[in-house]
Formats: sequence, structure tokens, C-alpha cells
Amino acid sequence: MSENLQMDSIDWAILAALQRDASQPVHAIGEQVGLSTNPCWRRIRRMEEAGIIARRVALVDPQRIGLATTVFVSIRTKQHDAQWLETFARAVDGLEEVIECHRMAGDIDYMLKLRVRDIADYDRIYQRLIARVPGLADVTASFSMEEMKYTTALPRPS
Repeated sequence: MSENLQMDSIDWAILAALQRDASQPVHAIGEQVGLSTNPCWRRIRRMEEAGIIARRVALVDPQRIGLATTVFVSIRTKQHDAQWLETFARAVDGLEEVIECHRMAGDIDYMLKLRVRDIADYDRIYQRLIARVPGLADVTASFSMEEMKYTTALPRPS
């Protein structure tokens, strides 16, 4: 995948431009990075084929669609077998409000990020989760008071 693709500063500049606005035309990206349209397009295609550019999406403002509350949910479990993990993964996948799920190292086994309308909406989702997944030792929710930084743009590795 990406470890086989040699990337230069122009490739990184193209990625930065796409992460700012993937809807801009290729010729505009080319102008920003000093390339004509065809060489710029070929570089974008190469990065797509290598899996570096995974997909292009629209970013929706959660507040404007009524999902103003961000909740981080830490989960500890007493079970760690493959069958339990499959049950947990299916349950989480079935909750569209869960926008991220991470298996963690340390005291917490899993960390979920949810976007919900309000605390009552979170409680409804919590009830669905605990009904679907046995063996949860602890489920702790933390509600974000203010989003101080949010970006989908990844930094260039050092």
C-alpha cells in the first residue's frame, strides 16, 4: 500500500490541498502545487490506487443537522474472547450514532465517539448498547462542553 509509494513534496502539497477542499477542480489543485492538469491528475490517481487517498466525502456540520452533542464513551469489559468481540463489533456497527470506535491499551478496553442530539438521546443509545452486549464491566460517558479543535486533515509525518 502506501509504504511502497514514494511521495515527494508535490504529492504532500496535493494531499494538503485535497484535505482542505476535495471538491476543487484538478486544474486548481495543479495551480496551487505548480503542475498542469494532467500531471496533477496522474498523481492523484496514483495516490488513490495506492490507497493513500481512501475516499472523498462531504463533511456535514453536526450542529446544523441537530447532532450538537459529542459523547466519548469509555468501556471496560470482563470478556476478551473472539465471540464476545464479534458481538461487540456488531453492536457498535449497528449504532449509527457511533462515529468512531477504538480498542485501547491501558485501563480502558474500548473508546467510542458518538454524535447525538442531547443527553436523553445518548441514554437511549446507551440502553441499546448494554442490551446487545453482555459482560460490560464499566461504561462511562464524558460529554464534550466545547470543541476547541477539529480537523480531518492528517499531518505530514516527520
